[in-house]
Order: sequence, then C-alpha cells, then structure tokens
Amino acid sequence: MNYTVKAEAFSKSKASIHIKQTEIPFGITPETADTLANPDELFLGSLSSCILKNVERFSEFMNFEYSRAEITINAKRLEKPPRMDEINYELRIYSQDSNLNLDLLKKNIEKFGTIYNTVKICCTITGTIKKIGE
Repeated sequence: MNYTVKAEAFSKSKASIHIKQTEIPFGITPETADTLANPDELFLGSLSSCILKNVERFSEFMNFEYSRAEITINAKRLEKPPRMDEINYELRIYSQDSNLNLDLLKKNIEKFGTIYNTVKICCTITGTIKKIGE
C-alpha cells in the first residue's frame, strides 16, 4: 500500500494537511498555539486514530460489540534532540459484551497497528485498556 498526503503553509499565517476529501488545519505560529493543533499533537492524533481503528477492526474478528471507544494519550517531549518519548495511552471501551477480551485486544492492537508499530521503534509506548459498563 502506498499513501499520499499533501500539506501547505502560508508564511506567518496558517497551514493545513489535505488527505482525500479532508482538510486538517494546524498551527505554525505562536498566535495559533492555543487554538490549532501543532505537529506534535497531530502525531499523537495519528497514533490515537490507529488504535481506535483497530478497536473497530478487532471488534469484528474477536466478535464483541461496543458503543464507543475513547483514548487519551500523554507524551513527553525531549529537547536534545527534539523528539517524543514516554508515550502512554488509556483506552476506554464502552461495552457490556462478555466476549470483550481486553488482554487479547491489547495484544492485537500492539501487534497489528501500522502507526503503533512505526512509533514503537523510536519511542517507549505503554498503555491500558479499560472496559466501561454502560
């Protein structure tokens, strides 16, 4: 599989990523720091979306139902050289399904997630999955 993403930036203004029919604005100036995502947050958002996509994917394979899933990711940014490290996630799955095997789901997410596997080469990733009964 091959992917193509386009992005553009306007000097002293704004920037955006264009993926298929989606436009994702992001900040490149101090003035947008409090209102638009920065590249670090987009990176963590990519990891978040990878994990959530795999919840959906494995709900089919593992035969469980859920009403929603949400994830919070925290990361530490190191300065020299600037990079992300110590990424930690908490995934909450809202479900009453007794077929939901959290340990197996975690194993599958961490084994088969494209972004997850790319990131874990250069960062420490730890996480927990919690089932929330509705």
